[in-house]
Amino acid sequence: MNKAAGLAADPIVVEIIKGALKACGDEMESVIVRTSMSPFIREKGDHFSGLTDRRARLLYTTNDRAGPGLIEAMWEKYPADSMKPGDVYWMNDSYLARGAISHMPDMCFVAPAFFGDELIGYSLCFGHFWDIGGSRPGSISPHSTDIFQEGLAVPQIRIVHEGRLNDELYRIILRNSRFPEMLEGDTRAMMAATKIGQSRLAELFERYGHDLVEASFEELLSRSEKVVRKHVAQFSRPGRHTFADYVDDDCVTETPYRIELSVEIDADGVALVDCSGSDDQAKGPINYLLHPDICRMMLTRFLLHDDQSALQNQGAYRSIGEVKLRPGSILQPMRPAPIGLRAHTLHRFLNGVLGVFAQATDGGAPAGSPDYVIIIMHTLDPHTGKYVLCTDGLGVGQGARPFADGLDVIYSRRQKNYPIEFLEGTYAMRIERYGIAPDSGGPGKYRGGLGIIRDYRVLAESVTLATRMANRKTPPWGVKGGQAGRTGGIWINPGKAGERFVPGFSDGIKLDKGDLVRIVSAGGGGYGDPLEREPVRVEDDVADGFISFAAALTDYGVVLDPDTLRVDLDATLRTRAARRAQRTGPLPFFDRGPQFEAMESARSLRTGNVKG
Repeated sequence: MNKAAGLAADPIVVEIIKGALKACGDEMESVIVRTSMSPFIREKGDHFSGLTDRRARLLYTTNDRAGPGLIEAMWEKYPADSMKPGDVYWMNDSYLARGAISHMPDMCFVAPAFFGDELIGYSLCFGHFWDIGGSRPGSISPHSTDIFQEGLAVPQIRIVHEGRLNDELYRIILRNSRFPEMLEGDTRAMMAATKIGQSRLAELFERYGHDLVEASFEELLSRSEKVVRKHVAQFSRPGRHTFADYVDDDCVTETPYRIELSVEIDADGVALVDCSGSDDQAKGPINYLLHPDICRMMLTRFLLHDDQSALQNQGAYRSIGEVKLRPGSILQPMRPAPIGLRAHTLHRFLNGVLGVFAQATDGGAPAGSPDYVIIIMHTLDPHTGKYVLCTDGLGVGQGARPFADGLDVIYSRRQKNYPIEFLEGTYAMRIERYGIAPDSGGPGKYRGGLGIIRDYRVLAESVTLATRMANRKTPPWGVKGGQAGRTGGIWINPGKAGERFVPGFSDGIKLDKGDLVRIVSAGGGGYGDPLEREPVRVEDDVADGFISFAAALTDYGVVLDPDTLRVDLDATLRTRAARRAQRTGPLPFFDRGPQFEAMESARSLRTGNVKG
C-alpha cells in the first residue's frame, strides 16, 4: 500500500486539484482549437483531452467514450521505465489499442509527465483528422470492406524523444495524406496540447507535494465510485435487464445488425455487462471494437449525470464488474474488419445502455436518440490536382427526458455543426434552406427532440457524394407510452424531374453543378402518454412550426381552431376521452417503431436465435 493511499487528503486541496484537472483539460482543448487546421477539429470540435495518474488510471477527461486503455497499449512497446521527460507517443491503430481508440482517423497522442525524475502521470489527447489516406478522400467510406481501405495505421511510436522530433518518420506519415498541411497542423496542435498537460501535472506536484496530490487523486477516484454506487442503490432495481437495437445495415449488404446488451444489477453496482449476444462482425465498416473500460465508461456516464461533485474517471468503473465480449462479434471484430463507421454501432450501444436503465429504473432514463448524420462531398480540382473535401455533420433530435422534451438539433455531445458562413465561404455550395423538420420528434407527454431540413445547392462542376444516415429502419424508441421518433431521408433534386432518393449509407454518387441535395434528419423518441401533454404546449409547438396542425390532432388529441390556432379545450377533452376509451390495455413500455418486430422475426429465421 502506497503512502498516498493511507494519507487523509485535505478536502480543500482535493477541490482545488479537481478544479485544476478540469482547468488543465480546458486549456489543452483551447490549444487544440486555436492551433489546429482541419475543420473537423477547429470548427466542429471532434477532439478530446485527458489526464491519468502514473498507474494509467483516468483522472479527468473531456470525452465519455474513449481514452481508457490507451496508456496500457503504449506500455506494450514503451514500458513506463523507458519513457523520458519530453517524450510524446502517437498511435491510431484501433486493433493494437484494443478499442481504446475506436477508429483510425482519431489520432492519439500521449506524453508522460515527470516531477523531477519521477513519472507522475500522463497527458493524452486525440483529434479526428481530416484525411489519413485510404480509398476515399476523408478516409472513411461506407463501402469499405477491410481496414486497409480506411487509411494509414500508426502503431505505437515515439514521435518526440526527449524533446527531439523524429522528422524522418513524421514526413512519411504526412506524405500519406491528401491534405498534408492540415495533418501537420493538427498533429502539432495535439503535441502542443499534451505538453500543456505535462506541465500542469508537474506544477500540481511542485505546489502541493507528492503525497498530498496522490492522496487527492485517490479521493477523487473514490468519490466517483461512491456516487455511482449510491445512484444504483437508490434508483435501479436489482436483476438482469436486457435491451437490443439494430443498425439498419452494414453499408455493403442489406442485413440489419443487432446490438444486444444484458446487464446484471446488484445492490449497489453492476455485476455483469454481457454483450456476447450481439451479432457477428459485419462485412462493412460498422464494426465497433469495444474496450471493456470504455463499456464501463458508457454505463457510468448515465450513472454520474445528476451529481456534479464527481468526475468521469477510473474510480467510477470500479462499480462495474465483468464485461463479457465475444471475439468475432460486431463489438469485438477481428482484424482486418473495417471500423470506419463504428459510430452507428456505438450509438446503438449507448441507446442500449439507456434502454437497460429505463427498465431498471421504471422509466428513469431518456427515450432513444438517433445517430448523427454525415454527408461527404469531394472533388478533384483539375487545375491544381488537389482534392477538395467537405465533411459536414448534421444534428438530430434527442430522446425526450422523464422531465422535459428532448433537445432539438444536436450533432454529438460537445461537438458543433459548421456555421453556414464557413460552408459557403470555403466550398462551392450554397445553403438554401436550414430549419426544423416538423413532426420529426416522437409524440409524448414530453416530445422527442426535432431533426432538421437542410438543402445544399452544388456550385462545382462535378462532385462525388457519400452519405451516412441510420435509423431509417429503426427509429429512436419511445418509452412509457411515448412514441418512436420519425425517420429522415436524403433526396437529390426533390420535386423536380429526375428526383433521386439516396440510400442512408452510400458512396460514389455523382452530382452536377446546380443539383440540390436535401437532408431531413430524424427526431428523438417521445416520453410518456401523448394525451397527457399540456394542450397549451401543443399550441405553442404548432405556432413555432415544431408540429403541424394535423399532428396536433392525430398525435396529441388536441383540437385547434383553424383560424386562430388556439386550443379548443372542450373539444380537446372530448377527443382525448374518446381515444382513451378506445384503448384495449396499457400503452407499451417501449415503442420500437413499425419494423422492429419484423426485423426480430427475420433475424430469428436467419440465425435460429433471438434474445431479449
